[in-house]
Amino acid sequence: MSERIKVFAPATASNLGPGFDVLGLALKRPGDLVEAEISTSPGVEIVEVTGADSLSTDPEENVVGIAAAAAIERIGIQGQGVRLWLHKQMPLGSGLGSSAASSVGGAVAVNALFGNVLSKHDIVTCSLQGEAAASGTAHADNVAPSVFGGIVLIRSTDPLDVIALPVPAALRVVIVHPHTEVLTAEARKLVAERRYTINQAVQNLGNVAALVTALHQADLALFARSISDALVEPIRAPLVPGYATVKQAALEAGALGCSISGSGPSVVAFADSDALADHVATAIESGFARHSLTSNRYVGPVNGVGAQVV
Repeated sequence: MSERIKVFAPATASNLGPGFDVLGLALKRPGDLVEAEISTSPGVEIVEVTGADSLSTDPEENVVGIAAAAAIERIGIQGQGVRLWLHKQMPLGSGLGSSAASSVGGAVAVNALFGNVLSKHDIVTCSLQGEAAASGTAHADNVAPSVFGGIVLIRSTDPLDVIALPVPAALRVVIVHPHTEVLTAEARKLVAERRYTINQAVQNLGNVAALVTALHQADLALFARSISDALVEPIRAPLVPGYATVKQAALEAGALGCSISGSGPSVVAFADSDALADHVATAIESGFARHSLTSNRYVGPVNGVGAQVV
């Protein structure tokens, strides 16, 4: 029996306000755990999925299998395959990159089993096949930060061009996940069908440029002013119950900006200390409670490491 390894692939927050499909960051937790071992049978076998009864063990239907198969093909493995155990440790349809974490876990596991021959860019490319199967588009703003860690900007997916951005030491991330679900494919369809004015586009261009500048200068006041989205947030806000209440509560509590994480319903906010981050998280939880929603919080620094064998 071959050695079994475990990979942790972190959850992510994407868009960060104005950066639809181009900005994302990795979280310390939650994330997915993928166990893997080499098999004498070619291809991918998913032995077990825990933590999500709705997910298939068919490797052609589950993103962990799709990404693992892509990694096997990219490495050029012949006559061998992998057996996988996927342990979902994060909610589905949460806006925290659940499908991306599973995809990344599968690709990283295959790479680790067969000598770590793939680059991180290769792993992103393999993982995008899983992400495309889950959401209908190969967007990298969850996959790339899950692989690389930190805060990343995706300049392009074809060809893939991922840029690591500096992370100010004081920056803290607040994620609050209300116990409701938003389907990524449906949320993306809303955006794809919308037409925008040039003024709306200009607002977001300015905010993305300012956000990147703020990270390079560790200017958290500028960072806070840049967490503003004129394009996607207004369309998706109705998908998140009580979002206007929650965002106002976060800002009144002193948050350095607040927006929807990915497709939602999770909300992402920022702070410049652990104490403020906890205060903001409590305010957001209270806002959801006013709309009869319980929630979970994830508070802490940006995960600077990304997916890894544990």
